[in-house]
Amino acid sequence: MVLRILRDSGPRSRAQIATDTGLPKPTVTSLVAELLALGLVREGPAQREGAVGRPGTLVHIDGRHICGIGVEISTSYVHVLALTLSGASAFEHRTAMAVADSGTDEVLDLTARSIRACLAALERDGIRPVGVTLAVPGVIDAHTGTVHYAPALGWRGVQVVDGLRARLEQPVPPLTVENDAKLGAIAEYVQAQSAGVRDMVCITGERGIGAGIISGGQLLRGSSGFAGEVGHMPLDPERRQCVCGRLGCWETMVGLDTILRLATDADDEVHDPDVELEIRLAELHSRADSGDARTREALSHVADDLGLGIALLADVLNPGVVVLGGYFSHIGDLMLDRVREVVRDRVMAPDAGGCEVVLSTLGFRAASQGGAYLALDVVHQDPSGI
Repeated sequence: MVLRILRDSGPRSRAQIATDTGLPKPTVTSLVAELLALGLVREGPAQREGAVGRPGTLVHIDGRHICGIGVEISTSYVHVLALTLSGASAFEHRTAMAVADSGTDEVLDLTARSIRACLAALERDGIRPVGVTLAVPGVIDAHTGTVHYAPALGWRGVQVVDGLRARLEQPVPPLTVENDAKLGAIAEYVQAQSAGVRDMVCITGERGIGAGIISGGQLLRGSSGFAGEVGHMPLDPERRQCVCGRLGCWETMVGLDTILRLATDADDEVHDPDVELEIRLAELHSRADSGDARTREALSHVADDLGLGIALLADVLNPGVVVLGGYFSHIGDLMLDRVREVVRDRVMAPDAGGCEVVLSTLGFRAASQGGAYLALDVVHQDPSGI
């Protein structure tokens, strides 16, 4: 409880912690001493809490010697990120890869090499990982470590956790797998907590479209854990074929493939999967800034369709914030005004039900960052057990 308060609310004096938790001050003093001994917190400068009395010494999250690792297998890259308990980056590396065009074994081989490189760097720095969370776009069974269906990757029934564990061939921290959009929502929620946001939808925009839903401060999973597959809402009046096999899915209207197809010819450099996606998106942004008519028309078209889907989600879920992540965070500033206008026009409640549409500041880092946070949750669940 003490560690979570410091994580969620920032540095606190012992007296403030006692007030926040309702625990007696001697108990808080004992608990803080235990966390100090474990290296999970540190003491900082004193802070006066009133007009009189001695200043209280602030207690800060520390844990620089332990970390969680998030690994995202996306449609166009594999990204590894290690974060210490305080949120500092201990390792980060991204490798471009056309995952959907590669065999499963090839993808898992690359992922295993990336994890090994991360573990070696952490060992050199004296940092111990407490867990690894894999982020994959699709329907996940976390209990068995299986990706049941990831249409954007072309995966069905991939036992990704067992496959990686076998390839790593060394003692590794506990491995788990989770949906990328849900992990992105965790990362975005951590960012938004200071603003008092309790209800939000985080939309991940890549080849596929997914959502992580935070309701009342809790991640909404649904009865079987599959909540958030918003990319397959049947909204496309042209009923175009989706990679999932169905017709008319929302992601055929607003996914990454769509914006690239509308804005450029098939042989254009922005379609090259060997080029970092950020570079390709920066090129699109530059063309729009230069007034290229086709690019600007494509952005306007996608903005209309994006606003349509967001309005539907706002009508059903009434979030305070909708965060646009993934590729939207790189070129979404060119669409944001129009998206907000469509949402205001289409949501039934006055003023869009208070829903604000914003761009993610985490970009393509969100899923791996959320994965690292989730891996670190074992420390918050039981600090003395690490």
